[in-house]
Amino acid sequence: MIKEILPNLFRIKIPLPESPLKYLNSYVITGPERNLIIDTGLNRKECLDAMQAGLHELNLDLGETDFFITHVHADHFGLVSKLVTPTSRTYFNRPDKEIIEAWGWKGWEPMIKYGGQNGFPKDTLKAALHSHPGYKFSSKWIPELSVLGDDDTITIGDYFFKCVATPGHTRGHTCLYEPEKKILISGDHILIDITPNIQCWSDQWDPLKNYLASLDKVNELDVDLVLPGHRRIFKNHRKRIAELKKHHRNRAEEVVVILSKGPGNAYQVASEMTWDITYKSWKQFPSAQKWFATGEAIAHLRYLEKKGRLFRKTQEEVTLFSLNQK
Repeated sequence: MIKEILPNLFRIKIPLPESPLKYLNSYVITGPERNLIIDTGLNRKECLDAMQAGLHELNLDLGETDFFITHVHADHFGLVSKLVTPTSRTYFNRPDKEIIEAWGWKGWEPMIKYGGQNGFPKDTLKAALHSHPGYKFSSKWIPELSVLGDDDTITIGDYFFKCVATPGHTRGHTCLYEPEKKILISGDHILIDITPNIQCWSDQWDPLKNYLASLDKVNELDVDLVLPGHRRIFKNHRKRIAELKKHHRNRAEEVVVILSKGPGNAYQVASEMTWDITYKSWKQFPSAQKWFATGEAIAHLRYLEKKGRLFRKTQEEVTLFSLNQK
């Protein structure tokens, strides 16, 4: 399904089968000399078919088309390798590029080990990995990536975009802002009816702290229309930012309440948190959803730990969190 949002700016809905996200919004901007596709979908047939149908309807020549990928997650990055041509440029951010260079797509093993350290049952770790869409539908090869940083610009036709670095959802997540037209292509930084998943899989990072700072940064922009990576387009970004910040404050307090009953690991904390999902109990959660939930629990635990509101200790190779140091 393709729709013209603004003159020469189109949205193609790329289906994400079996995902609560439902679909990816891929944005296409056409220009007299070059075109730009922003985010692509998973590396799977359903996504490729939808993308090709939309591009055919636009009569778009991929040889005259460049790509901007907001972040490394497979539902945004995975399909780009099927679309690039020898004359295409693929714009990307440096922090996520460095993750690819350091780990390639084999970076799952450190995450699996970290998941085990945070209480994720070892007998279901592999199942969680193999059902993870990022594992199943990632790009099979990486095209050459042209790095853009904060405040760098891209001009396509009548659109003049500034890059806005918004770390949190990933280390290098980057939005595009058009100051004259007051539009923000927000990737997964701001979504309207779901909250972006903020996960932590390393003790070297505090993603929730970075995410909240990135929300403050975007709050300062003059925006009339937000074009998100998933679900519907919306206005009043400041109202949504206030809602997202409140959500994470509430989540953090929920974690404190859970730990007030006694120490627990991240997997245990995640099992007691409230989730907007159709399953009636934690036991019914698919392993991939338990993985996402545990990563988000770790992000909130890490944030509270850095704030000095809780403490950790290791017990039989599993990290436990507590409201006191004893």
